[in-house]
Amino acid sequence: MNNLLLLHGALGVKSQFAELEKKLSSYFNLHSINFTGHGGEPMPYEQFSIKLFANDVLDYLNSSGINKTSIFGYSMGGYVGVYVAKHFPERVNKVFTLGTKFKWDMETASREAKMLDPVKMKEKIPQFYDELVKRHAPHNIEIILQKTADMMMNLGANNELKSEDYSTIQHEIMVGIGDRDKMVTLEETVDVYKKLPKGSSIVLPNTPHPFEEVNSEQLENEIKRFFG
Repeated sequence: MNNLLLLHGALGVKSQFAELEKKLSSYFNLHSINFTGHGGEPMPYEQFSIKLFANDVLDYLNSSGINKTSIFGYSMGGYVGVYVAKHFPERVNKVFTLGTKFKWDMETASREAKMLDPVKMKEKIPQFYDELVKRHAPHNIEIILQKTADMMMNLGANNELKSEDYSTIQHEIMVGIGDRDKMVTLEETVDVYKKLPKGSSIVLPNTPHPFEEVNSEQLENEIKRFFG
């Protein structure tokens, strides 16, 4: 069976893939990781960055004796997957992204970073905030929120995947988005797909951004179709 590495999004953890892993376990050699500073993994002194998380992927592949893998990346995990394909092409077979924001500028970054204010989160979305506290224990969630906000601002100032980078990636890459995603636009998704030499795209119906609200059976079928 082929290797398939599942990469979570910003503020996420690998346990979010539990249901999907059950569905895919008979078809792939499945792997998943918590990025540095997530899910109780050691907190880095340095800033969160796509490069840091890409190194997490490489460290996992090296320590697991995996020369090459396909990648499914949700949200930020998809960005990391494409980044690895760009900079370490020999380690990647195919990449499938879902709900990944590729277009970053200062306006976008500022808007996204403001949503990570812990005071406002506790006031407006207390259940989600409490879930984040549990996910990332024993770390202070406010530190993780700040590091994530800083990463977004850095992406706004210097997008780590430039527009011209996509045309140099020779892997088969499926760029996916949900039709009800309010965080990622169809326009930026299609723009990236068109720049990829071997790109394809898919729009999942009745699908918002949060991974817990994605139809796991539908996603399972698309993953098997693309990587099969």
